[in-house]
Amino acid sequence: MDRELALELVRVTEAAALAASRWVGRGDADGADGAATEAMRNMFRTVNIRGVVVIGEGEMDEAPMLAQGEEVGTGRGPRVDVAVDPIEGTSMVAKMLPNALSVAAIAPRGHLLKAPDMYMEKLACGPRLRGILSLDDPLETTLRKAAEALGKPLSELSVAMLERDRHKAHLEVARRLGVRIKLLNAGDVLGAIATALPRGGTDLYIGSGGAPEGVLAAVALRCLGGDFQGRLMPQTPEQRERCQQLGLDVAKTLTLADLAGDDDAIFAATGITDGDWLEGVRREGDYLHTHSVVMRVRTGTVRHVNATHYRPLELRLAQTV
Repeated sequence: MDRELALELVRVTEAAALAASRWVGRGDADGADGAATEAMRNMFRTVNIRGVVVIGEGEMDEAPMLAQGEEVGTGRGPRVDVAVDPIEGTSMVAKMLPNALSVAAIAPRGHLLKAPDMYMEKLACGPRLRGILSLDDPLETTLRKAAEALGKPLSELSVAMLERDRHKAHLEVARRLGVRIKLLNAGDVLGAIATALPRGGTDLYIGSGGAPEGVLAAVALRCLGGDFQGRLMPQTPEQRERCQQLGLDVAKTLTLADLAGDDDAIFAATGITDGDWLEGVRREGDYLHTHSVVMRVRTGTVRHVNATHYRPLELRLAQTV
């Protein structure tokens, strides 16, 4: 893939973040998601790729835009898989809470897992723990291995998970061992990525979350040298049938390569609301300011992009061709 695509992918996440920013604090998660999705889709029309959405807003018979299987791009350039989440944290946008992002990733065709929309059990960590931990181990074993590898007592180990009733057993094990626990209201993608950030504040990310979000996090962690493992968790016969249709073994522990390939990949994110990693969209008169990050597997480069946009452009994003 051409390196110029890194900046093009930033333009895509910027468009979605700018559109979503108009909905911050308005209590309408669906309205925000619709605006961001439309803006992202329209901006993709200007990008020289022959892209197919493998992680998007849902199945083509359910989602009107950026659905799995939709073709995006100009129809010129490299053939790529596309993974998107126009708003990672729609509830955070609706409630004006921190850490809402717009995220997207691309990789050569056939390298990103076409994950169905269901839960996935996850284990994410930074570079120092890569190759040491296993999702197949009991959680207590995983936590003890992590503490030993990091050279710290269990009382100084920090783990993050979504604050959900389904994580009660995980929480009980972690509390019994005395580790520090960061409970997240939302932000499944950033929760996993944070384990590989210098100031991420956590050593591990555990528990279940969306499978599509797992693929996006896996791409980012490949860029950052971290690790990610997942296991699909179908809850209904229909979900099991969907896995069979996609040729996915629900008993298999999916590795980083299974999820995000073993070739090049690019990940981009733009802040919508202020957060631990990125600043949100800021308004100053007729101008809007965005803060984005773009990372590439092949080079290991992490670039932060600060941009200023003339505000009337924001109002035309939904009509971009």
